[in-house]
Amino acid sequence: MAKSTGKAYFMISAVAQRYDIHPQTLRLYEREGLLKPSRTEGNTRLYSEDDLEQLETILTLTRELGVNLAGVEIILNMRRKMEQMQGEVNEFMEYVKRELARGLEDWEQRLGTALVKSSPTDLVKASMRLPDATVTVAEPGSRRKPRE
Repeated sequence: MAKSTGKAYFMISAVAQRYDIHPQTLRLYEREGLLKPSRTEGNTRLYSEDDLEQLETILTLTRELGVNLAGVEIILNMRRKMEQMQGEVNEFMEYVKRELARGLEDWEQRLGTALVKSSPTDLVKASMRLPDATVTVAEPGSRRKPRE
């Protein structure tokens, strides 16, 4: 294990021993683009905690679920895209919350300077009610009494 910038990094031999896999398997995963360990100036592979989490996912998919490496690649890409989309949705939700809060502040300010003090719900309720009225139906020139 090597340390750099406060994070733990593991050499290929330590990772292979920890997960009971051959170092060539780790090299294969790197060639296939499933793992991307960092490198030292001497070109030694260093696996971070994130790399180990990725490796655990790969091993679970291959050992326990029987997924081949092509399937693992597809699953990891879909997972990455889903995480990206979730981030975009979260960002959009924050934007909507900010805009709604700003809109409510605008409404409060407008209501504070209104000539008639009433809340928007009072206005909606008032316009939805129909007044009780007598309906008068008469033809032009006739002298009928109004119907009730």
